[in-house]
Amino acid sequence: MKHTKVKDLLNSTTTLQEVNAKGWVRTFRNNQFIALNDGSTINNIQCVVDFENTPEEILKRITTGAAVSVIGTLVESKGAGQKYEIQVNKLEILGDSDAEKFPMQPKKHSLEFLRENAHLRVRTNAFGAIMRVRSVLSFAVHKYFQDKGFVYVNTPIITGADAEGAGEMFQVTSLPLDNLPKNEEGNIDFKKDFFGKHTNLTVSGQLEGETFAMALGQIYTFGPTFRAENSNTSRHLAEFWMIEPEVAFNDLDDNMDLAEDFIQYVIKYALDNCGDDLKFLEGRLLEEEKSKPQADRSEMALLEKLNFVLENNFKRVSYTEAIDILRDSTPNKKKKFQYIINEWGADLQSEHERYLVEKHFKCPVILFDYPANIKAFYMRLNDNTEPGRETVRAMDILFPGIGEIVGGSEREERYDVLVEKMKALEIDEEELYWYLDTRRFGSATHAGFGLGFERLVLFVTGMTNIRDVIPFPRTPGSAEF
Repeated sequence: MKHTKVKDLLNSTTTLQEVNAKGWVRTFRNNQFIALNDGSTINNIQCVVDFENTPEEILKRITTGAAVSVIGTLVESKGAGQKYEIQVNKLEILGDSDAEKFPMQPKKHSLEFLRENAHLRVRTNAFGAIMRVRSVLSFAVHKYFQDKGFVYVNTPIITGADAEGAGEMFQVTSLPLDNLPKNEEGNIDFKKDFFGKHTNLTVSGQLEGETFAMALGQIYTFGPTFRAENSNTSRHLAEFWMIEPEVAFNDLDDNMDLAEDFIQYVIKYALDNCGDDLKFLEGRLLEEEKSKPQADRSEMALLEKLNFVLENNFKRVSYTEAIDILRDSTPNKKKKFQYIINEWGADLQSEHERYLVEKHFKCPVILFDYPANIKAFYMRLNDNTEPGRETVRAMDILFPGIGEIVGGSEREERYDVLVEKMKALEIDEEELYWYLDTRRFGSATHAGFGLGFERLVLFVTGMTNIRDVIPFPRTPGSAEF
């Protein structure tokens, strides 16, 4: 008999039918009631066992974590909290789970303990919900761009380019580490390496994406990226997923419109398709925050915060205006900020971004026209800026609770200006000849942005540590599983 998903059974419109359900035991009480979950929904289905006619040795094997198959009649439930239950006629243990050893017992576990058991944590309500929301958001990303005619491009994971100019990259080599070949200058001879040159894991697919946008018009990438930043904060991962659309003929205003529309679409898609999971995660967050001081608690519940993003237009503010607001703000004057804003040109920190969103404007904010010297070389230099205060056509989207969620820009399409910027930053023109070719041959205005997917999942699920929204987090000192 073919089994039916628990989600479909709970949404059934007919009863008194014989059904087969398979899943894992969440709890078993009074030798009679199995709470069964198969991962299709956060909700369990109650399976009522005829314990008087079930052998003792079978009952003993119905333990938390065990995989079971039940065949029985779907009936309306007499108990509170569920619409239907299964009156079990036949029960089969598919896989035992030693109750003494199985770590995911039905009790509250710390998030740290669950990270140490990342291969089993998805069997808990919280992580099942997070990963289903992550899956739905991932689908929504593709749906949004595909429905708008964007072409999905798989940019290389192994690259010789450093798009961000950050230099914090994982090196890729097949050279023997205990006997590295050297050249005449005594340096490592990468000509003898697999690719014949020094290569790294990518930090961004943007540069390659631009080359495709200049032929296909609208493209997006969605893939893994890597950063060897030795940072152990709740906001950083060494391996994460990036969404990077790039659009020919778009300027900065078009770019901001696209980013705002995109973010609102995927959040609405999650709200429309993950109701039960988001409701559970909202309750989890409220419970977690009870132990925090009032000042550290979220001002809005999770669903309220998500609807807040949908219902408010994003406020567009220049970097220069934002600096004036921050410099005159009470926390800056009273030295409550960890990083005090004294002058134009300062790189904004998360505390400043959150102040603008949560305290000053009370809505999502898009900052634009940043100082050129704190942004990447490929961003378009604004015309008519005063010497020493040059700005670029960059934009960052700031959200409540997390600060920056999107970074993007209109790209520098003028070949001579781009070359000058590369020379000033000592970026090898020969290394990026292919990128410069897009400016040599048929250059045009174009723009794009990058959204760290885990930052989005973090925001939508209400989690506070980015390690809890990716299946197997990769962080300094940790590459388990």
